[in-house]
Amino acid sequence: MSTPFESYRAEFPVLGEQLYLNHAGVAPTSLRAASAVKGWMDDLVHHGILHERGWESHSEHVRGLAARIIGASPEEVAFVRNTSHGLGLVAEGLDWKPGDEVAVATSLEYPSNVYPWLHLKERGVEVREIATPNGGVTPEAVAAVLTPRTKLVAVSSVQFATGHRTDLDALGLLCERAGVLLCVDGIQSVGCIPVDVKKSRIHFLSADSHKWMLGISGIGFLYVAKDVLPRVRPALVGWRSTTDAWNFNRSHFELRPDAAKFEEGSAAYPGIYAMGAALELLLEVGTDAIGARIGELVARLDSGLRDLGCEVGPAPEDRAGILTFLPPGASVRALSAHLSERKVAHSVRRGRIRLSPHFYNTPAEMDRLVELVRAYRPG
Repeated sequence: MSTPFESYRAEFPVLGEQLYLNHAGVAPTSLRAASAVKGWMDDLVHHGILHERGWESHSEHVRGLAARIIGASPEEVAFVRNTSHGLGLVAEGLDWKPGDEVAVATSLEYPSNVYPWLHLKERGVEVREIATPNGGVTPEAVAAVLTPRTKLVAVSSVQFATGHRTDLDALGLLCERAGVLLCVDGIQSVGCIPVDVKKSRIHFLSADSHKWMLGISGIGFLYVAKDVLPRVRPALVGWRSTTDAWNFNRSHFELRPDAAKFEEGSAAYPGIYAMGAALELLLEVGTDAIGARIGELVARLDSGLRDLGCEVGPAPEDRAGILTFLPPGASVRALSAHLSERKVAHSVRRGRIRLSPHFYNTPAEMDRLVELVRAYRPG
């Protein structure tokens, strides 16, 4: 990459106010994303619907960017409101039979990747629990719960609370050999580390843009592999779901053959424009470079916090962009309040402090966090 990471800091004015280490929660967006939304709003204010074809053309450009960042084709990508929306479309769209099974770690996963599967109980679908003794989902643990009735494995690419990174390549191979569908909640990886849905043999991936993608809430995308698209029935349909969508003078109900069949109505243009600008920024920097940079920053935090006697996780081989820790001899709640008072954006998840830097954070900021923890004295 020819441009230094630090040159992008000017895109994020929040850094002048806060030490921002909460990209696994809600990330700040960039000036260019805000400018993209404002540009669309100004167009609507001054010209009404005059340039609607341009909005549609730009939306297709953004669809292509979303496909590119995960290694898919645009025909396999649908815009959704959020990760839950995408996962729900998968859960409600498959042809379940009584006795079918879904394997998911309900005790560990974020609720977005639990409730859609539990909601299938009334259709006779059983949820089989994946064991997670080390805070993550492993291929071995998944293999232990697969049966001839297992239809789908649902997993997060990175666990929100523990930061444990799933070995999607190994899990995808396991699922392929077992004839099982693989559905991934990708919100904690897309924009943080390289993602390749084809290499990992993923059938479904849903993620919205307000975390590592550096977009805004209310917009995301769902990937559905081309070979399984015909197997997923849209839970909702509307004019945009059809092959002759813009012809309002007749009723011609023929569903689109691509993933856009899941988009039932008018497009969320402000969100799409924001996500497009965010994806352009990420692709400009490069997903490999971003993943490496975040890894270096997390490693620096790990080293500094361990030197203070903190219990730190996950292990280097199991992490992506999230680091959690327990301070020695201090209340997590009290230390969290101390950090918040000093304008450190972070989270507390399941009794541990969670840190999640992005590529434009600096090593000096990691050192500052460590020093704030070092200087803390319980009252």
